[in-house]
Amino acid sequence: MAAVSDFIDGERLWQRLMQLARFGETAEGGVDRPALSETEIAARAQLVAWADEIGLDPYTDSLANLFLRLEGEDPNLPPLLIGSHIDSQPTGGRFDGVYGVLAALEVAEAFKSSGIVLKRAIEVVAWTNEEGSRFAPGMMGSAGYAGLRSVETIHALRDGAGTTAGEAIERVLAHDRNIPQRSLKRSAFGYIEAHIEQGPILENLGIPLGIVTGIQGKRTFRVTVKGEENHAGTSPRSVRKDALVTAIAIIDALQKAVWDREDVVRFTIGHFAVSPNAPSVVPARVEFSIDLRHPDADTLIRLGDLVAPIAKGHTGPCAVEVTQLLHDAPLVFAEEMRDLLARVASASNFPAIEIASGAGHDARHLHAICPTGMLFIPCWKGVSHHPSERIESDHALAGAKVLAQAVERLVG
Repeated sequence: MAAVSDFIDGERLWQRLMQLARFGETAEGGVDRPALSETEIAARAQLVAWADEIGLDPYTDSLANLFLRLEGEDPNLPPLLIGSHIDSQPTGGRFDGVYGVLAALEVAEAFKSSGIVLKRAIEVVAWTNEEGSRFAPGMMGSAGYAGLRSVETIHALRDGAGTTAGEAIERVLAHDRNIPQRSLKRSAFGYIEAHIEQGPILENLGIPLGIVTGIQGKRTFRVTVKGEENHAGTSPRSVRKDALVTAIAIIDALQKAVWDREDVVRFTIGHFAVSPNAPSVVPARVEFSIDLRHPDADTLIRLGDLVAPIAKGHTGPCAVEVTQLLHDAPLVFAEEMRDLLARVASASNFPAIEIASGAGHDARHLHAICPTGMLFIPCWKGVSHHPSERIESDHALAGAKVLAQAVERLVG
């Protein structure tokens, strides 16, 4: 009897990756597909069209998570979820998140073509707003599904234009055609997420697959510095309340406080906004973000707890507000999932190593409610969240084949 992986079509998978990349395609060859945007609505419709061709049943929920279901022998059993996300960073690439969704779709089609009937359903899932570039914090669809954030809290989030996530979700759901909405709170048998590594380790070692051991911890903050507008030419330093000068002092102090010789700490100021941002006006307001990550829980707590006191200690004549947006502790994925993926890779003659994830993924939240695993494939020079993000088609195929075999062993 043929294995399900024999029905994985690498060319079909690659062509779908290229086709979905057209939704939000940029002149630089990347993708700008914000969560819950018109562009993502169009990409979502393409996913549903492919699912219809395959014979999968689509449905959604109150957070616009999209599920494409291949029914099993017993429809009452909790499904196995496989997937990732299709939203991107503003200057994103063609593969981050999307590879996991389309590899999962290819697995579902392979099962359909093989005639193998699974004991329980599998559901290809595209989670809402993984990136968090439009609505922060990210991974909101999977967090809501896992019960880690309330629908009300998520719906109240606002983007830079003042649109709430609830309003954006309502528009997405209004565009869905014949897609039923089901309860957000449903159980899952397990979850496997395939993803590009977003780092250079696999490529440097020449290894096509990574079995992800876990995800490092992350804390994010928003810092707001409030000063006072004044004339750049007439106001002396003694009376100025320059929000930019204060913000720079805070950032410099934080950078020095978290510096480590081992280069394990990840500290990033990714968003920085100055107001009124006029050449001849003393800045009255600065808002910036802090992204702090570390694989050790105690170190993450210690360093994150420095943010507010350091900021308050460098206010100068200004006022400073520090708001923590997110605190996700480091986690280790279920041993049975890691072992399964490693055994399948070995049996398929694909070299694989264990590797930790420095980036956050929706798998973090699914880990709270079911056995969860992740599978990495290499990406060129480890570059991600950039138009030059690139993977090899043979690596994409290898990941999909191992994903298919793992699904068959879990629910076959």
